[in-house]
Amino acid sequence: MITTDFVPGSPCWIELGSPDIEASVTFYRKVFGWTASEAAPETGGYRMLQLDGIPLAGLGPLTQEGQRPVWTVYFATGDVDETARAVVSLGGVVHEGPTDALSFGRMAFCADPQGGDFGLWEARDFPGMGVTDQANSLCWVELWTPDSAGALSFYSKLFGWRYQDFALPDSPEPYRIIAPAGGAEGREFGGMMGVDRAQLAESGGGGDWHPVFAVTDCDVAAAQVTSSGGQVVMGPADVPRVGRLVLCVDPFQTGFVLLTPSPD
Repeated sequence: MITTDFVPGSPCWIELGSPDIEASVTFYRKVFGWTASEAAPETGGYRMLQLDGIPLAGLGPLTQEGQRPVWTVYFATGDVDETARAVVSLGGVVHEGPTDALSFGRMAFCADPQGGDFGLWEARDFPGMGVTDQANSLCWVELWTPDSAGALSFYSKLFGWRYQDFALPDSPEPYRIIAPAGGAEGREFGGMMGVDRAQLAESGGGGDWHPVFAVTDCDVAAAQVTSSGGQVVMGPADVPRVGRLVLCVDPFQTGFVLLTPSPD
């Protein structure tokens, strides 16, 4: 499960880049009941998305021409500069940073060797999301990658992640469940799955990190996505020992997953 103690290598924040801030605020409010507030006057309109007044995600404008709207997953580190150097030494790329985000913390925006974008966050005044693993909040993160062996090697060396294979129906290779280094049982926070590049068209054939949000009723939430201007791409479908899930995109084709967890 995703927690808010943010041990190194665990997800600590998610951030949406959008071409229309107000439209995104409206969509996610309708789907999840989130509200939005400006992070600080100096942030250029960057919003904190909140559930019951508690920050759980960021929302900012697209900053580069041709940049696609996307959810970015940030992973906690005690030293973002050192971790960014390790990204490069392991064959990844640092697109931006490391740089200070006011007094909130220090960040870098990176990509693994398979093209999967992700963020690094070194907390100062702001540790990260304040609510997880409950209805309408982040409960899982997932990587689809064209090279699961390469991605597994990269992240193992970068963060020391532990993996456990989980068999999926009709899948030629296992789904790998991720846990932080040294984490106790029940600290699994995400999964990694090898997919064909043709299934990664939105990311140009590269890896794709995306969030999974817990919902009380997957079918009701999926209907709310479509009525609010988004689309259902796949599902809803039941996955044994996981729950009922659906793959969606928001009005700007930004992907995310809804999950009603299995009681098992």
